[in-house]
Amino acid sequence: MKRTLLSLALTMALLLSACSAGVTALQPGRAAPEAPARRDAALDTALGDFGLELLRQTRTAGENTFVSPLSAALCLSMAANGAAGGTLAQFEAVLAGDGSLETLNANCASLLSEYAALEGETTLSIADGLWLDEGAQVEDAFLSRCTGTYQADAFAADFSNPGTRKQINAWIERNTGGHIQNALKEIDSATVLALANAVYFEGKWAEEFDPDDTWEARPFYPEGGGEATVDLMSSGGREDRYIGTDAEQGVLLPYRDGRLAFLALMPSQGTPLGEYLDTLDGAALAGLIAGAGTEYFTLRLPKFEMMWSGSLVGALQAMGLTDAFDPDAADFAPMGRDAHGNPLYISAVEHGAGIEVDEQGTRAFSFTFIGMSGAGAAPPEELVFDRPFVYGIVDLERGVPLFLGTFETG
Repeated sequence: MKRTLLSLALTMALLLSACSAGVTALQPGRAAPEAPARRDAALDTALGDFGLELLRQTRTAGENTFVSPLSAALCLSMAANGAAGGTLAQFEAVLAGDGSLETLNANCASLLSEYAALEGETTLSIADGLWLDEGAQVEDAFLSRCTGTYQADAFAADFSNPGTRKQINAWIERNTGGHIQNALKEIDSATVLALANAVYFEGKWAEEFDPDDTWEARPFYPEGGGEATVDLMSSGGREDRYIGTDAEQGVLLPYRDGRLAFLALMPSQGTPLGEYLDTLDGAALAGLIAGAGTEYFTLRLPKFEMMWSGSLVGALQAMGLTDAFDPDAADFAPMGRDAHGNPLYISAVEHGAGIEVDEQGTRAFSFTFIGMSGAGAAPPEELVFDRPFVYGIVDLERGVPLFLGTFETG
């Protein structure tokens, strides 16, 4: 296997650049995809499964949660291209269901291609990045798959230099529209390779809410009892896409691009949100999206903004991705080795996502960072989201969730 050794040549490049920064671009990225972009309905369903399980595993009952399954899946899929044996099998099971790495890459390439071509007034920017420590022994096939299929920007880095963390944080901030700053508080100096993904979304409602119709300081009823207050945007009575079954009521609010929509699902009265979440999988979510009908009713939806961040290691281990984090079990031979020839394992997975919902539309943003180290019912006249609900930004055409969250505390 052909291997790229980041040593003397890149050390000189680092010295010739701004040496305090700790990072030098290796190549421009944004290359033509190496894997063919090919839709796979089963992989879309698997992404829905992954997203809902990620939400369940990161959620703390009674607290607001927000994650980006799309960001996490794209970053983990890059890492999967460096895995082999049982480690790869676990990546495939968690990310692709019954699919393979080949079908996973093709489906990811199709998502990147289609979302880059969105029309209308919607912004959906997806960026991937890869940072290699000088001296790291990286397999060329892995590097080309990341910069080709995933269009990743590649950089040489010195992880012992504090400037490297600042540069990666600047990359995340730049690719999330300035909304996520100082994302990484620290990076282990033993890191030899890092992967990152950033997603920025901004969409205007196809039909905006009138700010004059917003109800201020209205009651919201958390599951634990008591009462919070929220500002409720009001549609004032209009046709919207309604979801109604014995299990839930919900709404789909399209953005002006016509492809993406805001989804809100409120379980039937008396059903705890966690219990309702346990009934959802990728197929069920896609079915609810596809089955939404157009009805006339008044919608009252909270106006809100929130940010969630934390480690995904525990969540991913609970989902079945265990070997990748075990220095003795991880098999990342197709990715490479550290400067001393030691095999690699995943030492960190950090994730953050935020959202702002108002009368004009929605802004959502997220990042995922991986550090590698050595060793229906009839519609009501009024639908009021005044108790805990699940929400997200979803693809109306493919049924996949780009973002998912729970609104629980007001």
